[in-house]
Amino acid sequence: MIPDTFPLIDQPLLLVLAFVIVLAASVVQAGLGMGFGLTAAPLLALIDPHLVPVPTLMIGMVTAGAGAWRERDAISWPEVGTGLAGRFIGVASGTYVLSQLTDRKGFMLVFGIMVAVAVVLSMGGWRLKFSRVSLVAMGWVSGLMGTITSVGAPPLAMIYQDHNPREARPTLAAFFAFGCAFSLSGLALSGWAGPDDVWLALAMVPPMLVGIWVARFLGGRFDRRFRSALMAISGVAAAILIIRGLA
Repeated sequence: MIPDTFPLIDQPLLLVLAFVIVLAASVVQAGLGMGFGLTAAPLLALIDPHLVPVPTLMIGMVTAGAGAWRERDAISWPEVGTGLAGRFIGVASGTYVLSQLTDRKGFMLVFGIMVAVAVVLSMGGWRLKFSRVSLVAMGWVSGLMGTITSVGAPPLAMIYQDHNPREARPTLAAFFAFGCAFSLSGLALSGWAGPDDVWLALAMVPPMLVGIWVARFLGGRFDRRFRSALMAISGVAAAILIIRGLA
Protein backbone atom coordinates (compact mmCIF):
# COMPACT_ATOMS: atom_id res chain seq x y z
CA MET A 1 0.00 0.00 0.00
CA ILE A 2 1.10 3.59 -0.50
CA PRO A 3 1.78 5.14 2.93
CA ASP A 4 1.02 8.76 3.77
CA THR A 5 4.08 8.84 5.99
CA PHE A 6 7.14 6.63 6.24
CA PRO A 7 6.10 3.96 8.77
CA LEU A 8 8.21 2.73 11.71
CA ILE A 9 10.73 5.57 11.37
CA ASP A 10 9.91 6.72 14.92
CA GLN A 11 9.38 3.20 16.31
CA PRO A 12 12.85 1.60 16.45
CA LEU A 13 11.73 -1.51 18.35
CA LEU A 14 9.13 -2.36 15.71
CA LEU A 15 11.70 -1.64 13.00
CA VAL A 16 14.12 -4.10 14.61
CA LEU A 17 11.32 -6.67 14.85
CA ALA A 18 10.56 -6.18 11.16
CA PHE A 19 14.25 -6.74 10.38
CA VAL A 20 14.26 -9.99 12.37
CA ILE A 21 11.17 -11.20 10.50
CA VAL A 22 12.74 -10.44 7.12
CA LEU A 23 15.97 -12.17 8.13
CA ALA A 24 14.11 -15.31 9.24
CA ALA A 25 11.93 -15.33 6.12
CA SER A 26 15.00 -15.00 3.90
CA VAL A 27 16.52 -18.05 5.59
CA VAL A 28 13.32 -20.00 4.90
CA GLN A 29 13.23 -18.86 1.26
CA ALA A 30 16.86 -19.72 0.65
CA GLY A 31 16.50 -23.10 2.34
CA LEU A 32 13.23 -24.25 0.78
CA GLY A 33 13.10 -22.30 -2.49
CA MET A 34 9.83 -20.71 -1.36
CA GLY A 35 8.13 -19.46 1.78
CA PHE A 36 9.36 -15.89 2.16
CA GLY A 37 5.86 -14.45 1.80
CA LEU A 38 4.15 -16.97 4.06
CA THR A 39 6.75 -16.36 6.75
CA ALA A 40 7.08 -12.59 6.51
CA ALA A 41 3.82 -11.18 5.15
CA PRO A 42 1.35 -11.94 7.99
CA LEU A 43 3.82 -10.87 10.67
CA LEU A 44 4.82 -7.68 8.86
CA ALA A 45 1.14 -6.87 8.29
CA LEU A 46 0.59 -7.06 12.05
CA ILE A 47 3.37 -4.52 12.56
CA ASP A 48 2.19 -2.17 9.82
CA PRO A 49 -0.06 -2.96 6.81
CA HIS A 50 2.04 -0.58 4.71
CA LEU A 51 4.77 -3.23 4.67
CA VAL A 52 2.60 -5.49 2.48
CA PRO A 53 2.16 -6.50 -0.24
CA VAL A 54 4.52 -4.37 -2.33
CA PRO A 55 7.70 -4.12 -0.18
CA THR A 56 7.40 -7.80 0.75
CA LEU A 57 7.00 -8.75 -2.91
CA MET A 58 10.10 -6.73 -3.79
CA ILE A 59 12.23 -8.50 -1.19
CA GLY A 60 10.67 -11.85 -2.05
CA MET A 61 11.58 -11.31 -5.69
CA VAL A 62 15.22 -10.73 -4.79
CA THR A 63 15.49 -13.70 -2.41
CA ALA A 64 13.80 -16.02 -4.92
CA GLY A 65 16.01 -14.69 -7.70
CA ALA A 66 19.13 -15.32 -5.64
CA GLY A 67 18.06 -18.90 -4.99
CA ALA A 68 17.23 -19.50 -8.64
CA TRP A 69 20.57 -18.10 -9.77
CA ARG A 70 22.49 -20.26 -7.30
CA GLU A 71 20.94 -23.45 -8.76
CA ARG A 72 20.19 -22.16 -12.25
CA ASP A 73 21.47 -25.29 -14.00
CA ALA A 74 18.63 -27.34 -12.47
CA ILE A 75 15.76 -25.01 -13.45
CA SER A 76 13.06 -26.46 -15.71
CA TRP A 77 12.31 -23.41 -17.84
CA PRO A 78 9.34 -24.97 -19.69
CA GLU A 79 7.64 -25.51 -16.32
CA VAL A 80 8.44 -21.95 -15.26
CA GLY A 81 6.90 -20.58 -18.45
CA THR A 82 3.75 -22.67 -18.13
CA GLY A 83 3.23 -21.62 -14.53
CA LEU A 84 3.80 -17.96 -15.36
CA ALA A 85 1.01 -18.09 -17.94
CA GLY A 86 -1.37 -18.80 -15.07
CA ARG A 87 0.35 -16.28 -12.82
CA PHE A 88 -0.30 -13.52 -15.35
CA ILE A 89 -4.05 -14.17 -15.18
CA GLY A 90 -3.88 -14.36 -11.39
CA VAL A 91 -2.18 -10.97 -11.20
CA ALA A 92 -5.05 -9.41 -13.14
CA SER A 93 -7.54 -11.05 -10.77
CA GLY A 94 -5.62 -9.90 -7.70
CA THR A 95 -5.33 -6.29 -8.79
CA TYR A 96 -9.08 -6.24 -9.48
CA VAL A 97 -9.82 -7.48 -5.95
CA LEU A 98 -7.53 -4.84 -4.47
CA SER A 99 -9.23 -2.12 -6.52
CA GLN A 100 -12.49 -2.96 -4.74
CA LEU A 101 -11.03 -2.45 -1.25
CA THR A 102 -11.66 1.07 -0.02
CA ASP A 103 -10.30 1.04 3.54
CA ARG A 104 -7.59 -0.53 5.68
CA LYS A 105 -9.98 -2.81 7.58
CA GLY A 106 -11.26 -4.32 4.37
CA PHE A 107 -7.70 -4.90 3.21
CA MET A 108 -6.71 -6.54 6.50
CA LEU A 109 -9.77 -8.82 6.41
CA VAL A 110 -9.10 -10.03 2.85
CA PHE A 111 -5.38 -10.27 3.58
CA GLY A 112 -5.99 -12.37 6.69
CA ILE A 113 -8.40 -14.70 4.89
CA MET A 114 -5.95 -15.24 2.04
CA VAL A 115 -3.11 -16.04 4.45
CA ALA A 116 -5.38 -18.43 6.35
CA VAL A 117 -6.17 -20.20 3.07
CA ALA A 118 -2.44 -20.42 2.35
CA VAL A 119 -1.81 -22.00 5.76
CA VAL A 120 -4.60 -24.54 5.26
CA LEU A 121 -3.25 -25.47 1.83
CA SER A 122 0.24 -25.88 3.28
CA MET A 123 -0.88 -28.00 6.24
CA GLY A 124 -3.48 -30.08 4.42
CA GLY A 125 -1.00 -32.25 2.58
CA TRP A 126 -3.20 -32.29 -0.53
CA ARG A 127 -1.62 -33.32 -3.78
CA LEU A 128 -2.61 -32.52 -7.33
CA LYS A 129 -1.43 -34.52 -10.30
CA PHE A 130 1.33 -32.63 -12.05
CA SER A 131 0.32 -31.55 -15.56
CA ARG A 132 0.27 -28.46 -17.74
CA VAL A 133 -3.35 -27.84 -16.79
CA SER A 134 -2.70 -28.08 -13.04
CA LEU A 135 0.43 -25.95 -13.39
CA VAL A 136 -1.49 -23.17 -15.14
CA ALA A 137 -4.38 -23.44 -12.67
CA MET A 138 -2.17 -23.30 -9.59
CA GLY A 139 -0.13 -20.56 -11.23
CA TRP A 140 -3.36 -18.56 -11.45
CA VAL A 141 -4.20 -19.17 -7.78
CA SER A 142 -0.63 -18.29 -6.85
CA GLY A 143 -0.90 -15.04 -8.81
CA LEU A 144 -4.19 -14.12 -7.15
CA MET A 145 -2.96 -14.82 -3.62
CA GLY A 146 0.54 -13.52 -4.23
CA THR A 147 -0.60 -10.19 -5.63
CA ILE A 148 -2.93 -9.51 -2.71
CA THR A 149 -0.76 -10.84 0.11
CA SER A 150 2.68 -11.67 -1.38
CA VAL A 151 1.99 -15.29 -0.31
CA GLY A 152 1.91 -17.35 -3.48
CA ALA A 153 3.82 -20.53 -2.66
CA PRO A 154 1.21 -22.97 -1.24
CA PRO A 155 -0.76 -23.58 -4.47
CA LEU A 156 2.40 -24.50 -6.39
CA ALA A 157 3.67 -26.63 -3.51
CA MET A 158 0.59 -28.85 -3.91
CA ILE A 159 1.73 -30.05 -7.32
CA TYR A 160 5.47 -30.16 -6.59
CA GLN A 161 5.37 -32.21 -3.38
CA ASP A 162 6.44 -35.42 -5.11
CA HIS A 163 9.19 -33.82 -7.19
CA ASN A 164 12.87 -34.19 -6.42
CA PRO A 165 13.69 -31.20 -4.15
CA ARG A 166 16.92 -30.53 -6.04
CA GLU A 167 14.87 -29.93 -9.19
CA ALA A 168 11.73 -28.42 -7.67
CA ARG A 169 13.50 -25.86 -5.47
CA PRO A 170 15.28 -23.87 -8.22
CA THR A 171 12.30 -24.16 -10.58
CA LEU A 172 9.94 -22.78 -7.95
CA ALA A 173 12.44 -20.07 -7.04
CA ALA A 174 12.60 -18.96 -10.68
CA PHE A 175 8.81 -19.01 -10.92
CA PHE A 176 8.44 -16.83 -7.83
CA ALA A 177 11.15 -14.39 -8.92
CA PHE A 178 9.38 -13.71 -12.21
CA GLY A 179 5.96 -14.07 -10.59
CA CYS A 180 6.74 -11.36 -8.06
CA ALA A 181 7.87 -9.12 -10.91
CA PHE A 182 4.52 -9.73 -12.65
CA SER A 183 2.62 -8.90 -9.46
CA LEU A 184 4.64 -5.74 -8.86
CA SER A 185 3.97 -4.58 -12.41
CA GLY A 186 0.24 -5.10 -11.93
CA LEU A 187 0.25 -3.31 -8.59
CA ALA A 188 2.20 -0.39 -10.04
CA LEU A 189 -0.22 -0.02 -12.94
CA SER A 190 -3.20 -0.12 -10.56
CA GLY A 191 -1.78 2.53 -8.22
CA TRP A 192 -0.92 0.22 -5.34
CA ALA A 193 2.84 0.72 -5.62
CA GLY A 194 4.74 3.95 -5.22
CA PRO A 195 8.17 5.41 -4.34
CA ASP A 196 7.64 4.90 -0.59
CA ASP A 197 7.35 1.16 -1.18
CA VAL A 198 10.79 1.18 -2.79
CA TRP A 199 12.28 2.87 0.27
CA LEU A 200 10.61 0.36 2.57
CA ALA A 201 11.98 -2.51 0.49
CA LEU A 202 15.48 -1.01 0.48
CA ALA A 203 15.33 -0.74 4.26
CA MET A 204 14.78 -4.50 4.40
CA VAL A 205 17.70 -5.39 2.13
CA PRO A 206 20.36 -5.71 4.91
CA PRO A 207 18.43 -8.33 6.95
CA MET A 208 17.53 -10.10 3.71
CA LEU A 209 21.21 -10.43 2.77
CA VAL A 210 22.08 -11.70 6.24
CA GLY A 211 19.31 -14.28 5.98
CA ILE A 212 20.56 -15.54 2.61
CA TRP A 213 24.06 -15.82 4.06
CA VAL A 214 22.87 -17.69 7.18
CA ALA A 215 20.90 -20.17 5.06
CA ARG A 216 24.13 -21.37 3.46
CA PHE A 217 25.14 -22.98 6.76
CA LEU A 218 21.85 -24.67 7.52
CA GLY A 219 21.73 -27.06 4.59
CA GLY A 220 18.72 -29.39 4.78
CA ARG A 221 17.84 -28.76 8.42
CA PHE A 222 14.30 -27.60 7.71
CA ASP A 223 12.46 -30.61 9.15
CA ARG A 224 8.74 -31.25 9.69
CA ARG A 225 8.74 -29.64 13.15
CA PHE A 226 10.20 -26.45 11.74
CA ARG A 227 7.53 -26.25 9.06
CA SER A 228 4.76 -26.97 11.59
CA ALA A 229 5.98 -24.14 13.82
CA LEU A 230 6.08 -21.81 10.82
CA MET A 231 2.51 -22.71 9.87
CA ALA A 232 1.32 -22.19 13.45
CA ILE A 233 2.84 -18.71 13.63
CA SER A 234 1.41 -17.73 10.25
CA GLY A 235 -2.00 -19.12 11.22
CA VAL A 236 -2.15 -17.12 14.44
CA ALA A 237 -1.10 -13.96 12.59
CA ALA A 238 -3.81 -14.56 9.98
CA ALA A 239 -6.44 -14.99 12.70
CA ILE A 240 -5.40 -11.72 14.35
CA LEU A 241 -5.58 -9.90 11.01
CA ILE A 242 -9.08 -11.26 10.38
CA ILE A 243 -10.21 -10.15 13.83
CA ARG A 244 -8.77 -6.68 13.25
CA GLY A 245 -10.52 -6.48 9.91
CA LEU A 246 -13.85 -7.38 11.49
CA ALA A 247 -13.49 -5.11 14.53
